[in-house]
Amino acid sequence: MIKRHFTEVKEEPSGLAGIKGCTVRWLISKDQGAQRYAMRLFTLQPDGIIPLHQHEDTEHEIFIVEGQGVLDNGREQIPVRAGDAIFVPAGEDHSFVNHTRQPMRFICVIPL
Repeated sequence: MIKRHFTEVKEEPSGLAGIKGCTVRWLISKDQGAQRYAMRLFTLQPDGIIPLHQHEDTEHEIFIVEGQGVLDNGREQIPVRAGDAIFVPAGEDHSFVNHTRQPMRFICVIPL
C-alpha cells in the first residue's frame, strides 16, 4: 500500500498539443506499482484550455474536485463544477475550458 499527499507529487505541464494553463500530477501510476489504472490530478488555471481531442482506446473517469468550467464534446458545451462525475467513453471527443477566475482541479482515472 502507498499513501502520499498530492503536494508530494511533481506537477508537470500536460503534454497534449494546444493546451494552455494546465498541469498534471500522476498520483498513482506504474511507478507506484499500479497494474490496471492510473490516477491523475489536473489543474486548469483561469482561462486555461484543454483542446478538443479523443483517445481511441482509452475511456476516462473524471471527478471535479474544485472550481468550475465547461466540458465540450464537439456537439454541446456542458457546465461542470466541483462534485460532478464524468464518464468519457473511448473515442469520444472532449475538451475543458476554465473561463472563471479560480483554478479548476479534477481527478482523471485511466486504464494503463
